[in-house]
Amino acid sequence: MESTLNTKDFDFDLPEELIAQTPIEPRDASRLLILDKKSGEIQHRHFYDVIDYLYPGDCLILNDSRVLPARIYGIKEGTGARVEFLLLAAKGDDVWEVLAGPGKRAKPGNRFSFGDGLMTAEVLEIIEGGNRLVKFFYQGNIYSVLDQIGQMPLPPYIKKKLEDKERYQTVYSREVGSAAAPTAGLHFTKELLEKIREKGIKIGYVTLHVGLGTFRPVSVDKITDHKMHSEHYWLPQETADLINETKKNGGRVISVGTTSCRTLESVAKKEGCIKESGGFTDIFIYPGFEFQVLDGLITNFHLPESTLIMLVSALAGREHILNAYRVAVQAKYRFFSFGDAMLIQ
Repeated sequence: MESTLNTKDFDFDLPEELIAQTPIEPRDASRLLILDKKSGEIQHRHFYDVIDYLYPGDCLILNDSRVLPARIYGIKEGTGARVEFLLLAAKGDDVWEVLAGPGKRAKPGNRFSFGDGLMTAEVLEIIEGGNRLVKFFYQGNIYSVLDQIGQMPLPPYIKKKLEDKERYQTVYSREVGSAAAPTAGLHFTKELLEKIREKGIKIGYVTLHVGLGTFRPVSVDKITDHKMHSEHYWLPQETADLINETKKNGGRVISVGTTSCRTLESVAKKEGCIKESGGFTDIFIYPGFEFQVLDGLITNFHLPESTLIMLVSALAGREHILNAYRVAVQAKYRFFSFGDAMLIQ
């Protein structure tokens, strides 16, 4: 799947005022751009109209990962200097890989206190890339402690403080472990999901824990030189059965979000079919990729020159996507995590 495309081929002009800073209420009141992946034809609707584009026999695949309130603020023991930790990945025995700032305050052996002593920490070592391995000490369950003292690790382009932590979670989130929300799912309400089920559309779940690498810009000129970050996924047998049954009966598999898409295509590539599977994936989907599972995708509008705009371009064609983005900018759609949505079908 060699590509001659360069990173700059996925650039577009985005006025800063179109970057959504706050979520819209209610969740399903956001706008929805419908893109026909074959013709490039565009329609403008609202997200609650998505049900009109789903048909009995189709299945929706949702990522049920839940965001960890992983940004914590504390003080350095001995000096009282302020520090910020972002917990990235659990390494076992209460040791986590952490992004620390400012880094000069977090040297091996340094100790810190968070939440007025609800949790303390000691830096064990500095690892490749400058992140720290940190051991945490607390009473009870670390996730409960983080719920009390942690803040949501919102993307860097969101400057406003989030008043309600749950607004950066999908209504169906349950498996804690993401450093960022699978944002395409933020548009669904429980009521809309119930209406979708009542229409005869099946719903299945996968888990992919979103890493901060999802925001990392592509820094190479040639996209094939880009090294993808790795993320943990799980596809249960129940979801595999649902997908296989949908395909057998001629229905469509529609993924909610690029994370669900990457999970499905990773399993198909690794196993040769869809069956229960788990592990880590660093799949990179860009134009030329042959989809084995996906028929449609519900997704937000992505950053210029990002791996995610490359993924949607693989599904709908680069020209169709860049034209749809131009139209969305002209129509003042809201962009990125708290922004509006697109259905590619």
